[in-house]
Amino acid sequence: MAPLASLPQHGWALLRRTPPLVFAMAVLGVGLIGASTVLVKGIRQANDTITVTGTSTERIRSDYVDWSVEVRQGGASQQAAYQSLQPLVQQVVTFLKAKGIAADELELDAVGTEKEEVRDPRTGELRSTSWTARQAVKVGSRDVEKVHRIAGEIGVLIGQGVPLTINRPAYTFTGLAEKRVEMLAKATRDARARAQAIAREAGSGIGAITNADTGSFQITVPDSTETSDTGSYDTTTIQKDITAVMAVTFRVD
Repeated sequence: MAPLASLPQHGWALLRRTPPLVFAMAVLGVGLIGASTVLVKGIRQANDTITVTGTSTERIRSDYVDWSVEVRQGGASQQAAYQSLQPLVQQVVTFLKAKGIAADELELDAVGTEKEEVRDPRTGELRSTSWTARQAVKVGSRDVEKVHRIAGEIGVLIGQGVPLTINRPAYTFTGLAEKRVEMLAKATRDARARAQAIAREAGSGIGAITNADTGSFQITVPDSTETSDTGSYDTTTIQKDITAVMAVTFRVD
């Protein structure tokens, strides 16, 4: 798969129009990798090069949050379940708006229904039928602190009799594309500095770059020691650590 940095301009435009969480996971899909150590592959005597992996790490703050809660209600028929569900959904919407969620930050998912049949285990005869209706209330906002606060307060509705499934907010960073370029440049400078230190010990100098393998990011909770060959993108915290990796080959003078 081609590195993300090699996408054409129209590709970047499409990515910037993608909702933040979707975009974040797309970045993850192209191969997020983790690295917190410097790897020296050694001086290649045959062609007078040295390959060093440089890194750069930075603390970032999420600037977008996706969050949802789901309301479920049962009934003897599909119609009854739906009719019982709607006042509960409206109660959730009213609560969120009262807490400061704007109308353009709210979205109601499509209503879903499930039918459950109870049959006699011996004869297979139908004994009863019940329905469950469900609908998700979604929030998308740039005010991450506000949503974080409300997510901790909405449980009060359960005490009021609203059957809720409360999902965890997903915090993302919308400036990932620009940050990637900046941090890979820093990782390249780090690689050069490390290559120069190694070359000095051998009485040599470092020349031009002959090859660069653009690494990607690993985005973790602050101060995490997590590494993964398949990559990771943490969305559970507002503050995150982002690590860029760059393997660079330099000519040895």
